[in-house]
Amino acid sequence: MYQKIIIKPILTEKMAILEERENKFAFLVSPGANKTEIKKAVESKFEVKVVKVATMNRIGKHKQMTVRSGGHTIRTTGKRSDYKKAVITLESGSTIDLLRGDTAS
Repeated sequence: MYQKIIIKPILTEKMAILEERENKFAFLVSPGANKTEIKKAVESKFEVKVVKVATMNRIGKHKQMTVRSGGHTIRTTGKRSDYKKAVITLESGSTIDLLRGDTAS
């Protein structure tokens, strides 16, 4: 069930600080998933107790790119994909080891 909801974890410097201080973890999730589905998926995959789920729908940025082809410069535009991010707050005392994919209670 959780394979279609949880896409991948977000591993950034900001999330590393939130993991240490506030026991929060972030994941890219399916755009159609709601908070209760995300909570059930995280609890079943990592066997932890989720206290809170916060979701954010992020709009992809418009980007410009310059390509040199045959001596000519071609300017093109594109758009990055939209995505949904979920920040999970865990019960105190439980954690997730994202590099190995299991729990450490």
